[in-house]
Amino acid sequence: MKRLERIALMLGLLASLIGCDAGMDRLQPGVSSLADVLAVMGAPSAEWREPDGATTYEFTRQPEGVVNYTATVGPDGILRALEQTLTEQRFARVAPGMTKDEIRRLLGQPAQRVPFALKQEETWSWRYQPEPGRQMWFNVNFDPSGKVVSTSRSPADTTA
Repeated sequence: MKRLERIALMLGLLASLIGCDAGMDRLQPGVSSLADVLAVMGAPSAEWREPDGATTYEFTRQPEGVVNYTATVGPDGILRALEQTLTEQRFARVAPGMTKDEIRRLLGQPAQRVPFALKQEETWSWRYQPEPGRQMWFNVNFDPSGKVVSTSRSPADTTA
């Protein structure tokens, strides 16, 4: 019986490692429907209408996860694109003067939003994984008007 208990425990641990994103490999642009996306990803944390009638849905895995996703679904209800937003390519697109709305659409919901009254800044932070076994924070600092002034990175074993 001990062996069966260990196997059950190992399977449970494996399932927890797979987590919320199990089944993502079944989502295929041009094939999967909005219903398929919602069945795999769960409820979206935000959604935006695109000029062409498509809708982009945000699926956050913050604050404890290391990814955020967006899924763009055409007016026909078919998945056009599924993207992980916490990537070096997306971080490189963050520029001074961008608004909070632009950053939210680019990176997704942050894990933390911290005001710094004396500096008159607010910092949004996202936990991400640049390589297996290593987690970092990507931080975006906003001025009082809600515009980006700078970015930084810090190890995830510290508060952003």
